[in-house]
Amino acid sequence: MDVLRSKWDEVPAGNSRRKTTELERLDDGELVETWRQASHGGSESREWYRTLYEPILRGKTILDVGSGFGIDGIYFAQKGARVTFLDIVESNLRVLRRLCNILGVRDVDFCYLSDAGSLDQLGLFDFIWCQGSMICAPFDVAKGEAKELLKHLKADGRWIELAYPKMRWEREGRMPFEKWGKKTDGGAPWMEWYDLEKLHQRLEPARFKTVLDFEFHNSDFVWFDLARADSD
Repeated sequence: MDVLRSKWDEVPAGNSRRKTTELERLDDGELVETWRQASHGGSESREWYRTLYEPILRGKTILDVGSGFGIDGIYFAQKGARVTFLDIVESNLRVLRRLCNILGVRDVDFCYLSDAGSLDQLGLFDFIWCQGSMICAPFDVAKGEAKELLKHLKADGRWIELAYPKMRWEREGRMPFEKWGKKTDGGAPWMEWYDLEKLHQRLEPARFKTVLDFEFHNSDFVWFDLARADSD
């Protein structure tokens, strides 16, 4: 966890990455403008899923796992979702709390993931939203985290995840995952590819039906939308 914290206090901010301890020093106007630039950066990649999920998520409870700069979480909260931001970095959450106050986003909550016990305070959610946050740790570590997170997903809930596909890993040289992280995410300590079979293995013994599974943006990304089916 400490290895991950040393990297993921850094968030996309416009055309660069910045530490949230630095963003905390911005005045309100500068902070909001930086968030807006980040939120609209790569908008072609985000527009389709925002259009698709905005009506689906309205009024639903969402756990935004590895919320970072809140690029999706704040957007959907502004559109009527009830979002809990979950992050392993306290400064990330302080920035998000401040942003929500400035933007008038009220129906939100914040959870600092110091260890697995931190999740005990959480209730049940309609959606668990993992926007590239679960692929930054080795499979066994991510599987253990997923096991704890799944305790908080409703019986009919959905697991949404953005990942990097195997095709991208192959195209970029089949690197060891610790080296691939440095290439794909600016010095990340780890990055691992996923396909549907591998994701199901990580979520076992929970069972899911596939709603969506497809690659996009020249196979740079793969999108998974899974509906829980334990009771079927």
